[in-house]
Amino acid sequence: MDRDIEEQDPLAVDPVDRDGRRMGDTGGDDDGNRKVACCERFHRSISKWMLPEELHEQYLERANCCPPPIFIILISIGELAVFIYYAVWKPQKQWVTLGEGIWNSPLSYKSDRREEAWRFVSYMFVHAGVEHILGNLVMQLLLGIPLELVHKGFEVGMVYMAGVLAGSLASSIFDPLSALVGASGGVYALIGGYFMNAVVNFREMIPVLGVFRIGVIVIIVGTDVGFALYRRFLTHDVGLKVSFVAHIGGGVAGMTIGYVFFSAYNQKLLKDPRFWLCIVGYVVFLLFAVLFNIFLSPA
Repeated sequence: MDRDIEEQDPLAVDPVDRDGRRMGDTGGDDDGNRKVACCERFHRSISKWMLPEELHEQYLERANCCPPPIFIILISIGELAVFIYYAVWKPQKQWVTLGEGIWNSPLSYKSDRREEAWRFVSYMFVHAGVEHILGNLVMQLLLGIPLELVHKGFEVGMVYMAGVLAGSLASSIFDPLSALVGASGGVYALIGGYFMNAVVNFREMIPVLGVFRIGVIVIIVGTDVGFALYRRFLTHDVGLKVSFVAHIGGGVAGMTIGYVFFSAYNQKLLKDPRFWLCIVGYVVFLLFAVLFNIFLSPA
């Protein structure tokens, strides 16, 4: 009987190229698998640094980069753009310290101009020198991008802006005669929220990473606050009397509001009593600061 299909030799081997791939195989699947593997390793690293161990798999099931960490990137670009504007197009001494261009900026917080309410927030875009802007950008990008990948932009943005506003309001109360520049309030809010999460969930996180995290935060915060105190109290240059209280105000906002946001992963905050406690506390502080600035401030 005639056969229409030619019998295949069981020992026949498909031709391969010099890389060992079958002819006609473009390697697209391998490239795709490698990309998936790299992405998975990246997200596993993020989960180890940002979340307790029992939440790792839950995060990996929904992990993606859509939307990307757009808030912290846009804020960083805006701060860098303002710094370059004052350092290049309005050249004074801004590359190393504060200059007249920054002092006269409509963005800086100044006690005698506090009726211009936007200054309580816009001061975050102005920085006192290269080391100031670089320090804030490095910290908020290294910490903010992973936080935003896990908690998304709304939560990170709320914590960051709460720290910025708390920093300026605290400065207007406890250091009312000083000026204020820099995004340290927002940066310290992110640090405070992450620090509290690391401390409270220390046993659930990898111990070695927990000790390393807390140690690094203590070193960075101690160095930065020490420099801010030096700049505030020990320098004799009148142009450098910049308040350090925003660091503390932002940190406290982070350790309260930031902790609630960053510890309630994939949970409904409106059902969390800690959320409402922090919101009420923040509103009370906000009202007190407004009344203080209107009726009691010596500035």
